[in-house]
Amino acid sequence: MDTVLEIVLLAMVAAFLGLRLYSVLGRRAEQEEEAVPQRFDADGTAAGIPRPAPAAPVIAPRVPELEGVMPAVERGLRDIANADSNFIPAQFIEGARGAYRMVLEAFWNGDRETMRELCDDDVYAGFVGAIDAREAAGETLANSLIRIEEVRVHSASLDGRMARIALLFVADIAAVTRDKDGNVIAGSLDDAVESRDVWTFSRNVSARDPNWLLDETDEG
Repeated sequence: MDTVLEIVLLAMVAAFLGLRLYSVLGRRAEQEEEAVPQRFDADGTAAGIPRPAPAAPVIAPRVPELEGVMPAVERGLRDIANADSNFIPAQFIEGARGAYRMVLEAFWNGDRETMRELCDDDVYAGFVGAIDAREAAGETLANSLIRIEEVRVHSASLDGRMARIALLFVADIAAVTRDKDGNVIAGSLDDAVESRDVWTFSRNVSARDPNWLLDETDEG
């Protein structure tokens, strides 16, 4: 009887100690669980760490002159750029815009030297022939390039090492022709006329000279 009572008492003591141990360890475990942050929150951001702001999208610079060009023109420009690492279409177009003005003004003023620097032999010969005929008739030009409205790539190609790019120029030009006595025989400085020209520039991409020459002119 004493042995049975002793076993019962020991069992009660063990149960009491087990309950105490569970209450202490269980509460501690819950506290530790609450203190340790989860690795990621609901939206995938590390807990306690500010979510980085999204990177601003990279926007390519807009080049209006190259927008909407035909696939064949794109291929031609790409071929030229692959053959000449210094070729940048936007810079070429800006240079051609300046050359257009310089060639026109040189032709109007009879400036053969400037045209010699900007034109190939055939185009130069054509311009000089027109200047010679004008001077022989005693006529002079009082033309003015009012503005260039548009410059657009018309075609582009690479034939061997020779690159050729044709540009459409849309410009407003006031033109006056005077005879040898100074009388106006054509045109008016008061009314600008729209001019549409397709000029083709060429360059050997292997040449050290970076300049392009005007090698063909046509009406647009």
